[in-house]
Amino acid sequence: MIRAIHEVDYPRLAEIWESAVLHTHDFLTKEDFQYYKERLPLYFQYVTLYGYKRDNELIGFIGVAEGNIEMLFVHNDSRGTGAGKELILYAIQHLGATGVDVNEQNAQAVGFYKHMGFLTVDRSELDGDGKAYPLLHMRLSAER
Repeated sequence: MIRAIHEVDYPRLAEIWESAVLHTHDFLTKEDFQYYKERLPLYFQYVTLYGYKRDNELIGFIGVAEGNIEMLFVHNDSRGTGAGKELILYAIQHLGATGVDVNEQNAQAVGFYKHMGFLTVDRSELDGDGKAYPLLHMRLSAER
């Protein structure tokens, strides 16, 4: 089930984020991991958040702003169960999402977005915080 996220959910979102990032973002330094973790509540304020709930527990979430998927995280224990796909489809169909920025070093995520119909249209050397984590800017393919 997909539902809107509220501020009371933020601690669970932080748990999901940490679990996901620890298993998919091995390129992050420990210092940068902590940097992003501390800023999560701030980032949440700038996106429309929806969560994926299974067995009465949030296991993933997506954040969209101005038609761009800004964040998508699924708890590591639930990766590969379809939650990410459902969240992306929801964002496309209900939130008007047509783009995503993904860390170039996160090969699993890049492959996942390609599988979901996104194509790379541009690249940035730095992430949104000015750190040296290159981003691929992807857009939905016209054939989708």
